[in-house]
Amino acid sequence: MKKIIAGAILAASSTMAFAASPAGCGLGTAVVFKDANEWHEHVLAATTNGTSGNQTFGMTSGTLGCEAANGPLAGVQTFMDNNMDQLAMDVSKGQGETLDALAQIIGVQQSDTSAFNAAMQANFDSMFSAEATSATAYEGMQEAMQTSVELQKYLG
Repeated sequence: MKKIIAGAILAASSTMAFAASPAGCGLGTAVVFKDANEWHEHVLAATTNGTSGNQTFGMTSGTLGCEAANGPLAGVQTFMDNNMDQLAMDVSKGQGETLDALAQIIGVQQSDTSAFNAAMQANFDSMFSAEATSATAYEGMQEAMQTSVELQKYLG
């Protein structure tokens, strides 16, 4: 009897949890069950998103309602992964194509570009130490931007 009651409570609470939380982003949410408002529609949307691989695609490409899934700096670390050496050279000089591209990906306005370049150059040592990875450079970049009044707005 206790198992039946516990099972009923678990089933009821899980349906309430599905009704209260969105199904995430992906094809199931963006197209198939766009106007979902019942718990079972959310379950089906989440199942579609998760099982067909389109949620992962949406997060990677920034489509299917996943545009904000990784925050405002979503593509920055990927860019840094792919351009680490050239970015380090540009940051050390405080100018260059790779540094300009990084500023564009972040969304730095033209009026703040010189402040961005100066902040990156001033924090070169914390971003690109001998053991630096793209993750540590990314963290150093965020810390440098956090200390600048002009650049804080680009952190989200």
